[in-house]
Amino acid sequence: MKKVKYNKVTLKDIKYLKTLVEDGECLVGDEILEDFGKDELGTVSGKPEIMLYVKKTSEVSSIMKYANQHLIPVVVRGSGTGLVGACVPIYGGIIINTAKMNKILELDEANLTLTVEPGVLLMEIYDYVEPKGYFYAPDPGEKSATIGGNISTNAGGMRAVKYGVTRDWVRAIEVVLPNGDVEWFGRKVVKDSTGYPLKQLMIGSEGTLGIITKAILKLDPKPVESISLLVPFKTVQEGLDAVPEIIKAKVNPTAIEFFERNTILFAEEFLGKKFPDTKSDSYILLTFEGKNKAELASNYQLAADVCLDKLNAIDVFIVDTEERKEAVWKARGAFLEAIKASTTRMDECDVVVPRSEIANYIKFTYELAKKYAIRIPSFGHAGDGNLHIYICKDEYSDEIFEKKLQDIFKEMYDKAKEVGGLVSGEHGIGYAKKPYMENLLGETQIKLMQGIKDVFDPNHILNPGKIVD
Repeated sequence: MKKVKYNKVTLKDIKYLKTLVEDGECLVGDEILEDFGKDELGTVSGKPEIMLYVKKTSEVSSIMKYANQHLIPVVVRGSGTGLVGACVPIYGGIIINTAKMNKILELDEANLTLTVEPGVLLMEIYDYVEPKGYFYAPDPGEKSATIGGNISTNAGGMRAVKYGVTRDWVRAIEVVLPNGDVEWFGRKVVKDSTGYPLKQLMIGSEGTLGIITKAILKLDPKPVESISLLVPFKTVQEGLDAVPEIIKAKVNPTAIEFFERNTILFAEEFLGKKFPDTKSDSYILLTFEGKNKAELASNYQLAADVCLDKLNAIDVFIVDTEERKEAVWKARGAFLEAIKASTTRMDECDVVVPRSEIANYIKFTYELAKKYAIRIPSFGHAGDGNLHIYICKDEYSDEIFEKKLQDIFKEMYDKAKEVGGLVSGEHGIGYAKKPYMENLLGETQIKLMQGIKDVFDPNHILNPGKIVD
């Protein structure tokens, strides 16, 4: 890491910083709850010296100018739902909390855009646009995440196989740079070949290059009809082998999710509700959307025929009643929390591999579970190759678990590299995954990233220690 001697926050700093935000929007030292020193991962922690709730871009700008001049590290935070330690203040300093920058500013129906502040929650965007007949496609699992966090990590989700990820739905962003300057990257335009794509560089940078203070999101007309198919398979191998065949059938699904029987059982216990079917070893969940019932029916019927006639599916359940939709989608949404509740501690591998390698990679995790005598449940966005694989501590001691964890992670990420995959599909790098990214990408790419960091943030005060040094 670039050697920067960061300054501690002094009483003089506190007195000045308090003047930059509204009364009552500044917390200091022990006034800051412990939860603000970590994210959902929980294993990376730090202790902020001061936390400032901001409500305007000008406040963010003033804080950054002061912090840059006085070499005080700054971390921006939304809902804190990340899983790689990206919003953790590992060097102390200032947390800029954007949770109260939570206004929906404009729905532009002529340009099909929605302008929002970074603290607006993902579920609030859905609730606002869908009754008006519009559609924001990115669908990460954590609906209480802020849109600023989604953009900062380039969040993906279940609908990525058809609609792409967050970066594909951002027209423009207002950003406060580390020196306090305010810039707009992008505009309300569909095409843009104007110089280097700085907007795209900022998206996914995890708050290391700038702080997002507004975003203009792309919207589409809302699909009129949707339906899901729950497809059970006798074995895990058959379920995973079905994924590329479904894609080749050109049925244009919105989502293709894979999960195992054990994961469903965890969700049943966690929710206290029954899943429609738990007799099979593996399941594919397909979702389809269309402009009308005829278009929808032609796609899902073809998919059902392919699954039953060619792929050895045991059955195809149509998820069309409200009761069945609630049972299936509540369970799918609870997978992460259910696995978490089933163990004393866990860590996650958010690997992404070519779709053709999904079956072999999951099989490889079964071999690791046997080799290390540890539980490794998984589920994933099979349609885009993004797998969520969890290593569960259960009754192991902290010391034994840490050793197993490091060994398993190394093998998993080495395997991802071997099959042409990458370290993260949607959760980012943050602090926890840095060494694995460095190993996979190599010296040249890491130096390029470090150079980008130096240009945007020469004093390395913004989210230091994350992604690259």
